[in-house]
Amino acid sequence: PNLSLRGFEVIDAAKKKIEEKCPGVVSCADIVAFAGRDASKILSGNKINFSMPAGRYDGSVSLKDETLPNLPPPFANLNTLTQMFAKKGLSQTDMVALSGAHSIGRSQCSSFRDRLQPPANDNSTTSMDTTYAGKLTQDCPAGSDPTVPQDYKTPDVLDSQYYRNVKDRKVLFTSDAALMTSPKTKELVEKYTWWLIGDFLWYRHFEDAMVKMGNIEVKSSTNGQIRKKCGFVNEPYTG
Repeated sequence: PNLSLRGFEVIDAAKKKIEEKCPGVVSCADIVAFAGRDASKILSGNKINFSMPAGRYDGSVSLKDETLPNLPPPFANLNTLTQMFAKKGLSQTDMVALSGAHSIGRSQCSSFRDRLQPPANDNSTTSMDTTYAGKLTQDCPAGSDPTVPQDYKTPDVLDSQYYRNVKDRKVLFTSDAALMTSPKTKELVEKYTWWLIGDFLWYRHFEDAMVKMGNIEVKSSTNGQIRKKCGFVNEPYTG
């Protein structure tokens, strides 16, 4: 997952502008964190608004192979999700709140194709709604791997609609459906759909979790650097 991420040119453009004004001061890691903050605010219609701490340094090594072991896969069950988030210092509440980011964005069909043909009469909490599955089957023809919205109802708005989709079994991933498989996570999903108070509760939980996520394994001057270009580590000084 996420190896097909796009939009890094936006980060590069921001880095270029900042380097022109104050070279060697603002890291790419901070720019990414600020972009997440600003995108959350814009896509939620200013309803999500939080302060993101600064001061991160960039790593001196970047390895593509390190991404997959640290990213929850779309087929993960609740135990796997909980363990992976816990390793990063994030609680189950953080996990459920951050899952709401699936209210926006798109996914390749290969990430959920296995859920499109559930066993007959399977109405479990983790199966996909049959009508929704039928629509996705049309959108994901065999032999191709297009993308579809992660939230079929409000795909361009960061909102709590995602949790209504979870309850209605109209979500793409096994990891989405897994939120209904324990009393605690199911209770949170349901609370986030409550009229009026549900939105407010999710906004605050999401904001808190974003800040916590922004503080995961932060590097300092002792083990990092301020990159000049985000896609490359700085060349070592040779004298």
